Amino acid sequence: MKILYISPENTVGTLTTWKQFHNSKGNICDFITFYKTANNFDPGICLNLPFISVGSTYSTLRSFYYYNKYGAGGEYSIKPGYPPVWNVSNYYEKCFFYFRDWLWKKIINKKLKNFELWDYDIYHFEWGLDLYRDCSFVKKIANLGKPIICTYHGQDLRTRGVLSKMDALSNINLTSELDLLSMHPKINYMFLPVFLDKDLSMKKSSNKIKACHSPTNRYYKGSDIIIDICQRLSFKYKNFEFVLIENMSNKDVLKIKSSCDIMIDQIGNHGGWGYGMSSVESMKLGLCCLTEMNEECNDFFKGHPFLNINKNTLESKLVELINEPKIIDEYKDKSLRWAEQKHNVEVVGQKLYDYYSQIL
Repeated sequence: MKILYISPENTVGTLTTWKQFHNSKGNICDFITFYKTANNFDPGICLNLPFISVGSTYSTLRSFYYYNKYGAGGEYSIKPGYPPVWNVSNYYEKCFFYFRDWLWKKIINKKLKNFELWDYDIYHFEWGLDLYRDCSFVKKIANLGKPIICTYHGQDLRTRGVLSKMDALSNINLTSELDLLSMHPKINYMFLPVFLDKDLSMKKSSNKIKACHSPTNRYYKGSDIIIDICQRLSFKYKNFEFVLIENMSNKDVLKIKSSCDIMIDQIGNHGGWGYGMSSVESMKLGLCCLTEMNEECNDFFKGHPFLNINKNTLESKLVELINEPKIIDEYKDKSLRWAEQKHNVEVVGQKLYDYYSQIL
């Protein structure tokens, strides 16, 4: 098979994981991204498109626009609907996306001039996005009878909504965000994939207990509360060290995480329920992982390896671990088993191929 992924960015490296997996099975896989990720993941065939990149002047202006449009929640405001549907809301937005599509078509046609864009068997659209907001590309794919898969990663569905034309043409919708199952009538859950290191050896707890937190978005992770509690405990307990991991490559992130005992993912469930790739990476490294798991998470992820926390219990739970380090080692073992059983790319990849068999 020939498989193509189209995505704004290689956000947490999953496109690289999928490419390696598909290639290992004798298939051909490519991915196209709109811009480079801040974490230095392979961008694949990067188009370097304007008027979209995060961390740019455009992103700042967009945040200002949505703040004035929606109020204090700004671009974080949850959109109603089942599923929520994206629409231009005024003349100015209509003009912006019309102009951007026009500009992007010129750039894309030039950059992909010699690329066999139509010669794939399956097309994945990450974030549920077409190359163009008018969905003209996915319409051509559908007219050719090619299978279409949309994958939603969180805010794309929560705050933006589906593109109605894309949603109508998608054969299968996937997500690794549990709360999105309640936002779309036709969406399936699939665990995030990782390659497990064969030579992985856990770092057993020593006299110095090291905890880390690695937010890509402090609001979503409830980071201000986490940082405050951990810094206070690091002053109070000489055998406890806290490391805040931000603004560095994923390679460096993993290197620091591998030296830690504990990883604190998130509290508040502002950016989705439960856990994401930060926890998945930490579990495969054998860390004891703490995150806020609501009732839905506990029911769905039965037997999960997480220490359940919230803003009121994080401090007491950490103190318990500091005083009883054997508990840390117990949860390290649980983390490794969960990563092997649920997130091993061989397991997740077989599930994806089961979906392929339904639409090919």
